[in-house]
Amino acid sequence: MLKQNYSVVTEFILLGLTDRADLQPILFVIFLIVYLITLVGNVSLIFLIRIDSKLHTPMYFFLSHLSFIDLCYTTNVTPQMLVHFLSKRKTISFIGCFMQFHLFISLVITEYYMLTVMAYDRYVAICKPLLYGSKMSRSVCVSLVAAPYVHGFLNGLAQTILMLQLTFCGPNEVNHFYCADPPLLVLACSDTYVKETAMFVAAGSNLTCSLTIILISYVFIFAAILRIRSTEGRLKAFSTCGSHLTAVTIFYVTLFCMYLRPPSEASVEQGKIVAVFYIFLSPMLNPLIYSLRNKDVKMAIKKVIQKQFSAK
Repeated sequence: MLKQNYSVVTEFILLGLTDRADLQPILFVIFLIVYLITLVGNVSLIFLIRIDSKLHTPMYFFLSHLSFIDLCYTTNVTPQMLVHFLSKRKTISFIGCFMQFHLFISLVITEYYMLTVMAYDRYVAICKPLLYGSKMSRSVCVSLVAAPYVHGFLNGLAQTILMLQLTFCGPNEVNHFYCADPPLLVLACSDTYVKETAMFVAAGSNLTCSLTIILISYVFIFAAILRIRSTEGRLKAFSTCGSHLTAVTIFYVTLFCMYLRPPSEASVEQGKIVAVFYIFLSPMLNPLIYSLRNKDVKMAIKKVIQKQFSAK
């Protein structure tokens, strides 16, 4: 089947966000700025967590991996998209398309469960503070980080294999700015029932499973916070959860809109707009959300700035 696909379609054309030539340079500048902010923000956050001993805790260990995942999946899409804004030939090879497809699904599912792990970490920290050291030991933290990567990779591999079973024999214009499930399914010449079903089952189960764990964690967290007598204690507990809740809301709302709909020309067109939020805005906002709402990160930033000035 793979050989047959290669003999019929050897490359795909990515139509991008819009076909208006006058908007291409403007969009290039906008998305270049967003990408640079994303790179600087996430790399800086990873760097801060690594050099500041006060940030060597499970919460920031998980946050550094969240930043790494954000960097990877926005980089999987953005550089090529930027090149296509300025070029007339907006093609991607058959292999390149499916590599991008696999990486994207793998990284997005990994992010589901990294956010879930972070919710569990907050649950243990607030609801069982005396057991936090033993329950969130280094070996446990490494296992909790490794599990989302492995699960995400295997899910992405399964979805890619199923997509490769389809025949692409006609039009090769992908109505999107990257190789995604719905627009590729619209192009398939063979029956897509199995792949569509697998997509809905995988997307639905992973979204609902991870989100359910997050919501259950926060039910216990809020119940524990309400039992705290001091106002200062409550505010401190809420502040440690606020950033995570904001990131979860942005990420999950857009993904529910993107994947839990039947693939069609209309849904694909709407999906491009939705995809902008979780591919570009979510990775850009996450380091800003965690920096602006977190005293420890603010202190680490101040220390770095002070060291730079004192060195001069």
